[in-house]
Amino acid sequence: MSHDISAARGRLLTPFNMISGIILLIGVVLTIVRFTGGLSAMTNLSHNNPWGIWIGFDLLVGVALAAGGYVTSAAVYVFGMKKYHSAVRPAVLTGFLGYALVVVALHYDVGRPWRLPYPFAISPGTTSLLFEVGACVALYLTVLFLEFSPAALEWLGLRRARNLAVKLTMLLTIFGVVLSTLHQSSLGALFLIAPSKLHPLWYTPYLPTYFFISSIIAGLSMVIFESSLSHRYLHHKMDETHLKEADGVVLGFGRAASLVLFGYFIIKVIGVASGDLWHYLATGYGAWFLVEMLGFVALPSLLYAIGAREKNIRLIRWTSVLAVLGIILNRFNVSLIAFNWHLPADQRYFPSLSEIGVSLFLVTLGVLAYRFIASHMPILYEHPEYAEHEAPEAQKATGHHH
Repeated sequence: MSHDISAARGRLLTPFNMISGIILLIGVVLTIVRFTGGLSAMTNLSHNNPWGIWIGFDLLVGVALAAGGYVTSAAVYVFGMKKYHSAVRPAVLTGFLGYALVVVALHYDVGRPWRLPYPFAISPGTTSLLFEVGACVALYLTVLFLEFSPAALEWLGLRRARNLAVKLTMLLTIFGVVLSTLHQSSLGALFLIAPSKLHPLWYTPYLPTYFFISSIIAGLSMVIFESSLSHRYLHHKMDETHLKEADGVVLGFGRAASLVLFGYFIIKVIGVASGDLWHYLATGYGAWFLVEMLGFVALPSLLYAIGAREKNIRLIRWTSVLAVLGIILNRFNVSLIAFNWHLPADQRYFPSLSEIGVSLFLVTLGVLAYRFIASHMPILYEHPEYAEHEAPEAQKATGHHH
């Protein structure tokens, strides 16, 4: 008996669980402080800098990195790339959790979170970009929930509801792609209202296009990154199909990411040329812009290409980390680093420890939720009772059943 208890304790008291537990405890305390003391109690936000890391990281980065859902669904269901089918559920789950946490993060950032439904119910500002972002995120979160629901319904054993949800797949995928195209680009368009605040190298009429295209890069790279983590830590949950298709997914997505990164690099250069901004490249901000462009766009494009050509899975997986960091850097540059660039240093925004703590708390919640769901629901394997419809025929032919 004591042996069982110590074994269970050993499973619970892993370094990962202990660190997560500490972050969650601090997060709960910070949440109480935020919702009792207001924004001023814990943030460095001001009238000059009303949007801080909670918008820059939790929202802009969160929405970009959750793009794997629409990218993968579109590839498999719209463009018929069935060989990537095993990547759909993990990608949709990552997307769903990402958007859910974006909505949770908004409650921290908005001064009066109970008024979040106002734009829908009381005063719809249909000409406002922010209204469009809000409406699309709310609708797309619903779409992601419905796309994710077959896995949950299989786990709960609700066959009829599950079959109905599966029939909606194509419709939901198309709807999801349309909504994503709209709000991924609109998040960039939000910054078009601040031409005097955002540094000219990042301020461009093409911001909506840049945000949309970089979200595709983020989506492809996140699928690769998340699949490498799942392989490492949830390997025992995968079935043969997932293990067999995994390398193909990494290669295919790496090849696609290389091409999209290259295209993104070209249109960023066109943006600099069309605004005749070459002289800014000789400044400090220009050097930083080149770091982003060469180190986090051109380099991952090249590494993805080499990895795909030489079928080097490890290289592609490491490159996905670089590409994801590049997306985070880009969103930070637009919303924080190159924003209010002309203000003196003491008036610039830097996040407080409490703000960083809340962001860390939300990321930890996402990782724990993913781990729990992937460990319990048919995400990384096919539910034996719901294997593909052609399976019974194949089983008859080979003479054995699941």
